[in-house]
Amino acid sequence: MVKYIAKLLLFIFICWGLAAQQAYSHFGIIKPDQEIVSSKEQANLHLIIAFGHPFEQVFMDMEKPLRFGVMRAGREFGLLDSLKPMEAPNGAHFWALDYQIKRPGLYWFFTEPKPYWEEAESIYIQHFTKVAIPAFGIEAGWEKPLGLPVEIIPSVRPFGLWTGNTFCGQVVYKGKAVPNSMVEVEYFNEERKVVAPFPIYTSQSLLTDDNGRFCYSMPKAGWWGFAALVEAEKGLEHNGKRVGLELGGVIWIKVRDMK
Repeated sequence: MVKYIAKLLLFIFICWGLAAQQAYSHFGIIKPDQEIVSSKEQANLHLIIAFGHPFEQVFMDMEKPLRFGVMRAGREFGLLDSLKPMEAPNGAHFWALDYQIKRPGLYWFFTEPKPYWEEAESIYIQHFTKVAIPAFGIEAGWEKPLGLPVEIIPSVRPFGLWTGNTFCGQVVYKGKAVPNSMVEVEYFNEERKVVAPFPIYTSQSLLTDDNGRFCYSMPKAGWWGFAALVEAEKGLEHNGKRVGLELGGVIWIKVRDMK
């Protein structure tokens, strides 16, 4: 009986650990207050730049990024000095940006953060994150990569989507497609109205096909994050030891209910 109870407790502990790991997927976050600009009244954007758990609405402490900017018409404009430090209710630091769109075009906001040390997994995590905002009727270029080390290239337009639409993309690492790679999907549960029946529901997991492609249908209106995960060939030093580095290519999209 003692051996049986010990095995049962071990099984419960393992299941709890797997569930907890699933529940706390990490995501780089760039979330604007609107996903499309169609008038001058909408031209003043407010964006948050963070790192954390979108479904649980828990932010991790994020240092100032190594690089932050916007890409328009093939030109990159650096915005790192325009970031403002912010503090979440749990005391974690994140960043904010106020940006005025003055010209028509497709605006890709992106960030290269400093690697984040995840004590629970004994690895560093670095998520290259992006979001596209079309302005004044211009949307050309949404299917083109930005040239980030790891990236999701959309094969479905990443804006103007209805709830239930299917988003598809291709995962590339150093310009090459990544087959059988993990893609995690998570809802930005801003008002915390969605309650997961079990922790595993907080994050969905997909595998890319032989060409690095994947698809997912969004069941609810709001912001959705897609994080393509790749292990870097070389890790980083931590306390004198070589540890792993998880690279993520993250894209955020918003869907709306059809009324």
